[in-house]
Amino acid sequence: MNEQDQVVGLLEDIKVLLSHTKKVMNVDDLAQYTGLSKSKIYKLTHLKLIPTGNNPNIRQKFFDKDKIDAWLLGEPNFSDEFLEQQFNQKLLKNRK
Repeated sequence: MNEQDQVVGLLEDIKVLLSHTKKVMNVDDLAQYTGLSKSKIYKLTHLKLIPTGNNPNIRQKFFDKDKIDAWLLGEPNFSDEFLEQQFNQKLLKNRK
């Protein structure tokens, strides 16, 4: 690897580190921060199992880093089976 590639690699690492200092994150930032897939984040958001911003005038989802940290430390259960069960319960509740 040449010197230019090393500099580019270092700059990309710095960019990732700086993105973790943001107070408010979007879905892409949250996926990178938590390691969760974007589809899992959307499922959690739909089921209201993850703390999100509550501005009704903004369609895009935003997440407060402090609330996400507290939520992550609370050891949430977001296995695929649990999410499927919650989703099915929500569907049944909405049919009534």
